[in-house]
Amino acid sequence: MAAPGEPEATRRSEGPETAAAATRVPAALRLRVLAECGRSKARACELLLPHGAVATPVFMPVGTQGTMKGVTAAQLGGLGCRICLGNTYHLGMRPGPELIRKAGGLHGFMNWNQNLLTDSGGFQMVSLLALSEVTEEGVRFRSPYDGAEILLSPEKSVEIQNALGSDIIMQLDDVVSSTLTGPRVEEAMYRSIRWLDRCILANRRPDQQNLFAIIQGGLDPVLRSKCLEEMTKRDVPGFAIGGLSGGESKEQFWKMVTLSTDRLPREKPRYLMGVGYATDLVVCVALGCDMFDCVFPTRTARFGSALIATGNLQLKKKKFAKDFRPIDEACTCPTCQRHSRAFLHALLHSNNTAALHHVTIHNIAYQLWLMDAIRTSIMEQRFPDFVRDFMKTMYGEFRRCPAWAVEALESVGISLS
Repeated sequence: MAAPGEPEATRRSEGPETAAAATRVPAALRLRVLAECGRSKARACELLLPHGAVATPVFMPVGTQGTMKGVTAAQLGGLGCRICLGNTYHLGMRPGPELIRKAGGLHGFMNWNQNLLTDSGGFQMVSLLALSEVTEEGVRFRSPYDGAEILLSPEKSVEIQNALGSDIIMQLDDVVSSTLTGPRVEEAMYRSIRWLDRCILANRRPDQQNLFAIIQGGLDPVLRSKCLEEMTKRDVPGFAIGGLSGGESKEQFWKMVTLSTDRLPREKPRYLMGVGYATDLVVCVALGCDMFDCVFPTRTARFGSALIATGNLQLKKKKFAKDFRPIDEACTCPTCQRHSRAFLHALLHSNNTAALHHVTIHNIAYQLWLMDAIRTSIMEQRFPDFVRDFMKTMYGEFRRCPAWAVEALESVGISLS
């Protein structure tokens, strides 16, 4: 008998003869753990992928349709980025997988010789909820472009990602809002397990493209633990922590993150999806995460907000009109080396899109710098000191640090008192 609330199909998928258990093709990924914090769960690794090595912890900029808005692939590479994201749903809609395949995959299409990760399209179940319907077969979308009906099944998601040729591909998961409770969360978790098996079977390039599982279960520790138990039985190259960063409290968020990293295998990468705020990155590295992505640094740049160690600068404010300093005097990015706050302020007030380009460049550089600084501190066995310095710089005094962050850090042995 299946467990209460567990569909019979899930019970049948757990045996040794499952597609997941039978798949033993060597993955095109290798993780080398180079250093671990002696106090927290933070670690520095080298992720070896088909398009080169990626140092972790790593932040991955999001290029929804094959590029960051206002930034070229060459500029992104010049900042030291070694992996970025593409969106399967949007790329599958326009320009379509066949055209991209003819261009030599997404690498050739966007002229990018570094690594790529593509999501599965599952997140659109939440972001385009009014246009979608979920069944066991897959997700039926009403195209926002022409109104046509499209079925995104686990097999179709992997087929599109195979055509895109990304180095890391994501399983199609059943995504629900992180604030949702009740039977739908359990249904989505078990369905995600079943869909993982279908994605494993559908992957035609397991020796070139690494399929990551996505842990679901909402904010219920029992459901998330069950998902971890089942998915870690599958021989996949890596794991993502999904279903968070969608409006839940930060206390709920960090507890689900640390529950997940406690149960994920040490020898495989751990990807926390949708996280990009600086404080969140620092705390979640301490909780054991390796990989992160978020639209935040590029989206906030388009509003004239520049990221700095103390938070951000709203460059549209009048006080920057005659400020001839760079955004950050310690930053080596092209924007800070060439342009002043006053110049960027003037461009923003004249609606010149060059301003958005310059601030985006800086914000991506800031995120990459932050992750490099975190990694260096782990390698040098001074990560707890780095965390304390970061928090004091960001918030001025430890008593002003967010309570959730203090609690999360204390759970892994880093005190801010």
